[in-house]
Amino acid sequence: MSSVIKNQKEILEKLGIKKLNPMQEESRLAIPTSAEVVLLSPTGTGKTLAFLLPIVAELEIDCDEVQAIIIVPSRELAIQIEQVAREMGTGFKVNAVYGGRPFSKDRIELSHPPAILIGTPGRVADHLRRDTFSTSRIRIFVLDEFDKSLEVGFESEMIEITDALYKVRKKILTSATHEVTIPPFLGLIDPVYINYSEEGIEQLKIKTIISPKKDKLETLIDTLCFLGNQPGIIFCNFKDSIQRVSDCLTKNNISHGCFFGGMEQIDRERALIKFRNGTHQLLIATDLASRGIDVPEIKFIIHYHLPNRSQEFTHRNGRTARMNSDGTAYILKSEKEELPDFIEENEIQEILPAGIPKPSFWKTLFVSGGRKDKISKGDIAGLFFKQGGLEKNELGIIELKQDCSFVAVPSSKVNELIDKLNNTKLKKRKIRVYVI
Repeated sequence: MSSVIKNQKEILEKLGIKKLNPMQEESRLAIPTSAEVVLLSPTGTGKTLAFLLPIVAELEIDCDEVQAIIIVPSRELAIQIEQVAREMGTGFKVNAVYGGRPFSKDRIELSHPPAILIGTPGRVADHLRRDTFSTSRIRIFVLDEFDKSLEVGFESEMIEITDALYKVRKKILTSATHEVTIPPFLGLIDPVYINYSEEGIEQLKIKTIISPKKDKLETLIDTLCFLGNQPGIIFCNFKDSIQRVSDCLTKNNISHGCFFGGMEQIDRERALIKFRNGTHQLLIATDLASRGIDVPEIKFIIHYHLPNRSQEFTHRNGRTARMNSDGTAYILKSEKEELPDFIEENEIQEILPAGIPKPSFWKTLFVSGGRKDKISKGDIAGLFFKQGGLEKNELGIIELKQDCSFVAVPSSKVNELIDKLNNTKLKKRKIRVYVI
């Protein structure tokens, strides 16, 4: 193992964080001294770091087995937590396992067990059945977004997992909502509650937009034109509806991405990358995007379809008005459509005529080199400045993955950059560069 860092000050410096927020600070103090912790805090408040910091402090340096396991409801959340854990730069090995990628790839990575293993219930249960890794040294069990992980469909796997973790000494459950019941099979006796679930609600505005027709597509287009160039998510209840909405936005020359469960994993990941870096200002999504995905600074969300349950209403709304930022949730409803009981009557938003939002300034380039090639964000930036000829204000967000990277660049420079950089060398390795 490389040199291990457990010092919180050094970790926060690596992450560029000056100080913890009150929820993170309370978690840092409570988790080491409590066997059972339930952490309730809205999406975007930094729950991942809140539990990772105290977990890292408890890991044994000389242990070669899995010591902490984090169960999450979605692939995206697994990838996101893995990314945060790696960016902490502690020196402890971290791996994520989830459906949609080859089991053989998991097996290779787990042949040298990580100190922290992150995974979805189905994939982790599968590994336990096959004895891919030992549970004998696992002392810490985290159930992130536990209300989602305990929904019907996951419960049998969750019981299987909890039964296998017979040496666990610490259980941490997190959620963005307090409207949840903890099932008996988790065996919690007297958990400590860290409850910040009401934080950020005062920054959230909820408004209703009335569609004169039952088919709300025309009103949606008018709404997007009225809201202009701001990042937002449009929530639909069905993936077929996403296709219909997407076709309508394309027809009206409104740039966007799509995100739902039936997509290939690579397409889902790339949709989020392009949304994060501004290539797309809009994302049309199912409730899969209502929790556990890393998309900061959302100015609004639109309930194109009304959610079926209050929890999903809460989680969708939690994508905006995050971390002391303002945001608005718009409920799009036809004149005769009735709001469910869990949505209170609120302000009606009148839509004023406006032009189609401008195309994004940014496009995303794929670069065929990543962390495993010892390539850093600085290396990528240097390539685009020196060989690509970009000015500093022309280089957007760089996302570094294990085997590739994604770079936001001005739309007007895409072809020129591909001509200059494709098939050139970075760190003595030939790279491919193309637009995605």
